[in-house]
Amino acid sequence: MQTRHERFRYRHLDELRDAVRKLDLGLEFDEDVSILGNQVAIDGKLAPNSLAIQPMEGHDGTPEGRPSELTFRRYRRFAEGGAGLIWFEATAITPEGRANPQQLMLNNDTLPSFRKLISETLTAARRAHGPEHRPFTVLQLTHSGRYSRPDPVIAFHDPYLDEETHVAPDQLPISDEELRKLEDRFVEAAKLAQEAGFDGVDIKHCHRYLPSELLSAHTRPGDYGGSFENRTRFLLNIVDKIKARLGDGIIVTTRINAYDAMPYPYGWGAASEEGSRAMCLEDMKKLATLLYEKGVRLLNITAGNPYHNPHVNRPYDLPLKGTELPDEHPLTGVARLIRAARIVQETVPKMVVIGSGYSWLRQFLGNAGAANIRNGWVTMVGVGRCAFAYPDFAADLLDKGAMESRKACITCSRCTEIMRKGKMTGCAVFDREVYGKALKS
Repeated sequence: MQTRHERFRYRHLDELRDAVRKLDLGLEFDEDVSILGNQVAIDGKLAPNSLAIQPMEGHDGTPEGRPSELTFRRYRRFAEGGAGLIWFEATAITPEGRANPQQLMLNNDTLPSFRKLISETLTAARRAHGPEHRPFTVLQLTHSGRYSRPDPVIAFHDPYLDEETHVAPDQLPISDEELRKLEDRFVEAAKLAQEAGFDGVDIKHCHRYLPSELLSAHTRPGDYGGSFENRTRFLLNIVDKIKARLGDGIIVTTRINAYDAMPYPYGWGAASEEGSRAMCLEDMKKLATLLYEKGVRLLNITAGNPYHNPHVNRPYDLPLKGTELPDEHPLTGVARLIRAARIVQETVPKMVVIGSGYSWLRQFLGNAGAANIRNGWVTMVGVGRCAFAYPDFAADLLDKGAMESRKACITCSRCTEIMRKGKMTGCAVFDREVYGKALKS
């Protein structure tokens, strides 16, 4: 099997199918994408179609954590684009949990600006698509853990990540007492999100930020490490506390790593043999079942770490400057993400599962998503970077039956490069007037 990296070069769907066959990946593509227009019931509420915009970390809020005009612009464009679900970007629950000084942060002082953000987003959706069109909205709540700036917070020492995240050998991990306090901070933030008008809150458990790291805390002592019960305690406690406090007032969900792509015992989703990187989702299946039993009806599945192994969670054509291309065909990465979501969906078939990893497929992402929904491998198709480049991708898929190749994301990593430079968040290629200068400076 050919595993080396190749850029996207497919002009016709049959060319893409042929590449999938040669790589023996088992992906399918439907010509008819009308299934993407199916409404999706989410715990008593309704998303108008099966397309979702994924949460992508922002870098253009105010120092206080309020959305800026660029933030408002981004979500107006997403709303006008017609997706049935808009998953709002990572929003810190504490100042020390911010990944950058312009990351959004939800507290009593910033609450009015979040009310305005959700109101303007929904107004833009109605104006563009009629009074009956209301996208389902989720706010991602986060603590960035070892990626917090300026001071990293760790759940345990990790020989693969400590050096690259500037963690000192003598740094103490966050204590059990501090984690219990953070549980309550997530609950308070969920209450504020409800007051702002969001349909749901995401207790972010992906990409090796603090809650995600706890899932892989095999080497941590105490109540939040070691056993499966302890490693999932933080998430399950927060779910219980939010439901006890807010009842049916807001839907609780999580964007969660099914697989960290890091060796055991330092990675979630790896086979339990020392040093193994093999994907094994038994713990993820068990956790998904527990979440469903606790009343969680929506899961958003991802994998990897955008700082450590970015090709795992966002297969790309061009890497960030200073990094190398992986020894893996991007289609292999796409297939891994689709398989992870499929395993979760088949484990809890009544759960609304959102899949990831579609942007590398460009104008054919809808064809893959339609086949996955038809096969029961996923309920909704989540689109990340491509939404920056092509915010009206959903409208084109639903109204025209296809996306335009000239508008699709080219997975060049420049949106990430801009953010890593401490600038802003957006597409420097297709939204050049706003973001092009940030890339050059």
